[in-house]
Amino acid sequence: MRGAAFTDRAEAGRALAERLVAMAIAPPIVVLALPRGGVPVAAEVARALGAPLDLLLVRKIGSPWQPELAVAAVVDGDPPDLVVDELTSRLSGVDRDYIDRQARKELQEIRRRRQLYLSGRVPVPVAGATVIVVDDGVATGTTVRAALKALQRRHPGRVVLAVPVAPSDTVAELQHEADEVVCLSQPEPFHAIGLHYIDFHQVPDSEVLAALAAAAPPDPTHR
Repeated sequence: MRGAAFTDRAEAGRALAERLVAMAIAPPIVVLALPRGGVPVAAEVARALGAPLDLLLVRKIGSPWQPELAVAAVVDGDPPDLVVDELTSRLSGVDRDYIDRQARKELQEIRRRRQLYLSGRVPVPVAGATVIVVDDGVATGTTVRAALKALQRRHPGRVVLAVPVAPSDTVAELQHEADEVVCLSQPEPFHAIGLHYIDFHQVPDSEVLAALAAAAPPDPTHR
């Protein structure tokens, strides 16, 4: 599928789920969504696979001169993981003090989201499991790359990155960060994720909560 437009995130999630179900992935499986846009997509995947759904909370730290340019990312964890893009941070002229200050601010938002979305629930264990990381799309890949690097420190058995749309060069780069990348559409040229959805609205907290509630509940016997 190249250049296809998805109706919305739910439709993209169902299409992604169909591809993943066909892969016949052996359990245990854990689905991790990147909020907020990745949650409606991941909810469809988790429901189709009968797998627990949890969140992989990551926040980008942007350059002070160009906030959309990620110089680092901080990822939820105990302790949290900070992944610095050394080249981009150096070219942006930012030092570690700046990154640490911004990381503290972003961690506050991560804590807010985990409390709001999951009411402080203990994260689903991923050690030894096949972990499917889901977002609504990838552009440059900086933020998801940080999330994948941090995830590896939790010792998953296998990591599958699953997204509806991404540029082919980013998909190729991310093959080094995950055991497998499943991407339904790799349009060329690639300009923005939202251009490949008919409905790509900003996902509010209420929609995240509804998607989590609709997904398969975590299995308390899963280890």
